[in-house]
Amino acid sequence: MARGPLQATLSLQVLLPLGVMISALAAWEFYVRTAAVPPYILPAPSLIARTIVTDWPVLSGSLAVTLRTTLLGLLLAVGGGVALAVIFSLSRLVEYSLYPFAVAMQVTPVIAIAPLLLIYMPQDTAVLACAWIVAFFPILSNTMLGLQSVDRGLLELFALYGAPSVPGRMARLWSRVRILWYLRRPAALPAFLAGLRIAVGLSLIGAVVAEMAAGSAGAGSGLAYRIIESQYRLNIPRLFAGLTLLAFTGILLFGLATVLSRLLLRRWHESALSA
Repeated sequence: MARGPLQATLSLQVLLPLGVMISALAAWEFYVRTAAVPPYILPAPSLIARTIVTDWPVLSGSLAVTLRTTLLGLLLAVGGGVALAVIFSLSRLVEYSLYPFAVAMQVTPVIAIAPLLLIYMPQDTAVLACAWIVAFFPILSNTMLGLQSVDRGLLELFALYGAPSVPGRMARLWSRVRILWYLRRPAALPAFLAGLRIAVGLSLIGAVVAEMAAGSAGAGSGLAYRIIESQYRLNIPRLFAGLTLLAFTGILLFGLATVLSRLLLRRWHESALSA
């Protein structure tokens, strides 16, 4: 009985967006059919669906390339962002020295970086680097925020009960490591997961932007390249099919990150308990 309101809320969260999407697609289909809009101007949703099915051998291979780049770039961003955030939390000097460069890398548009990377790197490496660049900063900044947002009273209590018995630099370092692992790490988990949900979408965007830059140069095999190819050939149904696959891929990745967040936080954090 206690789970009834929660199940009703989850049902609304699924059914309401689904109902709006179905209504919008139905209105789109109705308009295209009644106004007799040519498919090279605006294809109907039914035609886009048929195009996905008929062109699946081509689109699926390109989707696999884009998805592999996105996931690998996200994995590198998570590893590098978390590692650098930990180093920053242990040393203010390192943070003050390197953090401005991370900010500069983030605020520079990836569409401006991609052509330069394609000059100096192999195509696959350049595309992966773009996916990593845009996904790296949200992981770094959110993890840093979580590591630095521990309650001051908890830090003092932890230092009181877990103070090192031997004075000296190594003892202070060991104390910092213990505080990092047992206190700051759990406190930073919600912020890290929030950054992960942001980085998932940005990694896909970075991969797509780099693939478009490579496709403009006449090279590429990802889904963004297929979209540009369809534009040049005026194959508008395939262009919409590629966009649809990209949208569903982004939604799926964000949904997986959200599920992971709720699984890790559902027993103790307010953001998951109230969801």
